[in-house]
Amino acid sequence: MCNLYANIATAEAMRRLFQVSGDQDRIGNAEPRPAIFPKGLAPVVRRDADGKRQLIEMRWGFLTPQVSKKTGKPIKPAAWNNARDDKLRKSGLWRGSFEERRCLVPVTSFNETKGRQPATDYWFALKGDNPDGRPPFAFAGLWRSENPELIEDDETEFRHTVVTTEANELIRPIHAKGRMPVILEPGDYETWLTGDPKQASALVRTFPADSMRIVQQGLGIKSDRGGSPLAG
Repeated sequence: MCNLYANIATAEAMRRLFQVSGDQDRIGNAEPRPAIFPKGLAPVVRRDADGKRQLIEMRWGFLTPQVSKKTGKPIKPAAWNNARDDKLRKSGLWRGSFEERRCLVPVTSFNETKGRQPATDYWFALKGDNPDGRPPFAFAGLWRSENPELIEDDETEFRHTVVTTEANELIRPIHAKGRMPVILEPGDYETWLTGDPKQASALVRTFPADSMRIVQQGLGIKSDRGGSPLAG
């Protein structure tokens, strides 16, 4: 499960990593995003109608209608920010997007918490040459055009979600339900975007713990700008 991640990579770094041409960059000089929460705007890489990779902003979480248990009247829609690997081809919420609208979600680190009142925040990143750096990478994602009746006037039409799977040895002791986002290798980006469902399913797997590290931990650390030492 993932409810908070960061993307402090520059647009240039994202274009380079995800092989997006300048004319397909729809985010421009976007500011770093050290804290991306459900329903927040975030950069996403998808294929456009011509099959070209496009860097575009989407809000995080597929929406579904809700009604009040007390009044029976509509209330704010639920945002489904995680898609379980075992539900991708079974649930109507995910199936169409998994088969036809997969995307890459650029990330530099993500957060999981342990305990309650207070909970300890742990930020995970990939290992790199710089001990304080945050190499950009990608979650496996899905996207869709949202139901117009569920979005507010100032919201973007497009929504994305993050695919999750079983946690590795680094995350399992921290995440109570033993889940983590699916992290893709760069060599698998094209297959995730364009492969058939069987090929894409083969990429839904646990990322190796020895390629990751904890870059921050402590109480109330709800953003990650990079370069910060581990807290106690």
